[in-house]
Amino acid sequence: MQRLKVPKRVQVDESPTEIPKYDVAEDEEGNPSEALGHQNDNGEDNGGIRNSNVTEDQEPFMGVKVRRKASFRREYKGDYIDVRSNPYLMKILQKQGDKEVLFADKVLKFTASGKMKRRILMITDFAIYIVDPEADALKRRIALAAVERMCLSELSDNFFAIIIPTEYDVLMASTRKTEIVTVLVEATKSASDYELEVCFSNSFEYNATAEFVKEVQFEEVEGGVKTRILKK
Repeated sequence: MQRLKVPKRVQVDESPTEIPKYDVAEDEEGNPSEALGHQNDNGEDNGGIRNSNVTEDQEPFMGVKVRRKASFRREYKGDYIDVRSNPYLMKILQKQGDKEVLFADKVLKFTASGKMKRRILMITDFAIYIVDPEADALKRRIALAAVERMCLSELSDNFFAIIIPTEYDVLMASTRKTEIVTVLVEATKSASDYELEVCFSNSFEYNATAEFVKEVQFEEVEGGVKTRILKK
């Protein structure tokens, strides 16, 4: 069984000097990603990711996930936006007392209304941070201990849901989903001595708000995966 490589950790101990640029999301090999197949509640295409499939046993996916070929070749970097050079991000981390940045990158977050918003996702040794890069605003902080599980499809799309029973859940998309899942599983194990559950299904539900449930459906089509987000 091939094991996923744990990303390098970034120490939060230097003064930032430069704000990074936030541009188009890249695919597994650093190329601009192509949109295909995501549909909102009205059945309109909003974008997914074109991909090729390969099956492989690899933790924490345990042979369930159909993986992209490129994801096996990738070296995990952890911090893709140079957190140390962003004064606002450093201020957030220093205020909260977080010591290590395990992952940081641009992602797409889906709102309760089905809109896609560009966000920065940061994972530290204690929490998950969701930041608006345009407004320099911290939108949400989720303690690792509050995360119950992650939900993914069995296909090679980029969607994942973080399930937080005491609050409301988060649906996001990233070309670095494999690394995000790996980091969260390892971070949770280190912080609380239990292993985060990772669930695979081509249809799963999540709480878009505290009282608003949505269902995400995945279907393999020619050239990629079609994703639909439906109201329950």
